[in-house]
Amino acid sequence: MKAQSKAQQKAAGAALSAKRGESKVSDLQGASKDMYDSMTEDELEDMASTSRGDLPDEK
Repeated sequence: MKAQSKAQQKAAGAALSAKRGESKVSDLQGASKDMYDSMTEDELEDMASTSRGDLPDEK
């Protein structure tokens, strides 16, 4: 699943970082925390890798 906004792509990147142990889970909040709990690492990677060029800031 591709990200539909820059904010969603950024939240997925934060959740992915926590999944990989690169950042603290306790630092997550809002959408990134929900994504961390409900999505697999592969799903997060797919969403975080979406090109931000044509995405709106928020949806």
